[in-house]
Amino acid sequence: MNTLNEERRLPFALRSVRNWADEIIVVDMHSSDATREIASSFGARVFLHEPLGYADPARAYAIAQATGDWILLLDADELVPLPLSTRLLEVVRRDEADVVVLPWLNYLLGAPLRRTGWGPTQDRHERFFRRGSVATPPQIHGFLEIQPGARVMRLPYMEGLAIVHFNYLDVRHFLEKLNRYTDIESERVRTDAKAGSVPRAGLRALREFWRRYVRLQGYRDGWRGFYLSAMMATYKLAAAAKVREWQVNGDRRAVEAFYEAEAEKVAAAYEHHAAEFE
Repeated sequence: MNTLNEERRLPFALRSVRNWADEIIVVDMHSSDATREIASSFGARVFLHEPLGYADPARAYAIAQATGDWILLLDADELVPLPLSTRLLEVVRRDEADVVVLPWLNYLLGAPLRRTGWGPTQDRHERFFRRGSVATPPQIHGFLEIQPGARVMRLPYMEGLAIVHFNYLDVRHFLEKLNRYTDIESERVRTDAKAGSVPRAGLRALREFWRRYVRLQGYRDGWRGFYLSAMMATYKLAAAAKVREWQVNGDRRAVEAFYEAEAEKVAAAYEHHAAEFE
């Protein structure tokens, strides 16, 4: 597990694995609350990793600390239902696969999603695997790369056979992460002229909305499906806009300096005409 100020949610995640996992590893990004103390109270081995704003490098570090043959990656806002733990142990005992692609049951804005790309039949991740069967790219949202020759099992979704993920609490929570993630993504591609293209950004945003709301049947998730589709389209626009503004304006300090120069012109005009106000 990778954590940052998760004292409220972490106990639930730990309770869902402590009875069947041989070891629990928590890599914490310098939490300021009781996260590390809670992890230790559950018998976890606790390590520290520098905070980067996203978990991918810390996740690779966490995998490297594991001593077992099989590894499960879990976030503090995720839980493993009892039927799923039984099935995973069965996969290991029967040697059925090297990588298990698990369905995700995502709760968003107060309810579980069934479509919009985040439903349990649509959202899947290779989070349970034999050591050495996946690689860990360090970039944001790099996910895991299944290695050649690894036997892959895609676990079908049934009740109780999906990771339960308590995702965004509200729209503000979503937008806070959107802002942080688009900062990181835009920094990686800011020298790519195409990344800041207005037509390209508009087309990508439209495609994202269409894909989620229409093709992935986001309309079946009601208002949550509509707004999630729209916000994911906004994600594409925000990332492109941040690239473009950097390419044209430079960083914030350059814009502040320009604004100060413009403000000086306005203010100085009064000094040149001071006599008119006497």
